[in-house]
Amino acid sequence: MKMIRNIEKRFEKLLTTVIDFFYPPFKRFMPLELFRYGCCGGLNLLLEWVLYYVFYHFVFRGEVFDLGFIAFTPHIAAFVFKFPITFLTGFWMARHISFSGSSLRGRTQIVRYLLVTVVNILINYLGLKLFVEVFLWWPTVSYAIISVICVTFSYLSNKYYSFKKNKKHDGQPSVDQK
Repeated sequence: MKMIRNIEKRFEKLLTTVIDFFYPPFKRFMPLELFRYGCCGGLNLLLEWVLYYVFYHFVFRGEVFDLGFIAFTPHIAAFVFKFPITFLTGFWMARHISFSGSSLRGRTQIVRYLLVTVVNILINYLGLKLFVEVFLWWPTVSYAIISVICVTFSYLSNKYYSFKKNKKHDGQPSVDQK
């Protein structure tokens, strides 16, 4: 377990160093936290798009995925199966790279991150249903457009809710720090 934690810390340091290396040209336009979030979000979004494409085209082959008790259209099945992977990578990067200065405990962070993610799932699901089944747009293009909407919502929600930095009042620790 200690070896895994060491690998995780090294990867965190490497990823932060690489992201921060590219920050100077953007320093005048945005704070470091926003830049880190953009990079991490971009990496996770790329992973989402690749996984979505692979699941849709190669795993489900554009066909309905029937479990017997429920059937998924291929665009929804691809979304459902890529989700656990990108949820965990997204939370890890948000917690360790983007919003590492949060004063909230880990349990509070993951519950709040999950709530933000549930809203994103609803946006994704309803958006895919609308774009693919009503507007008849291509699933991969539809998913890319919806992802941009979700990234914007996620940044604002995670910054001010999931990983917020509590202010201390009169030197007293916040409720989450007790």
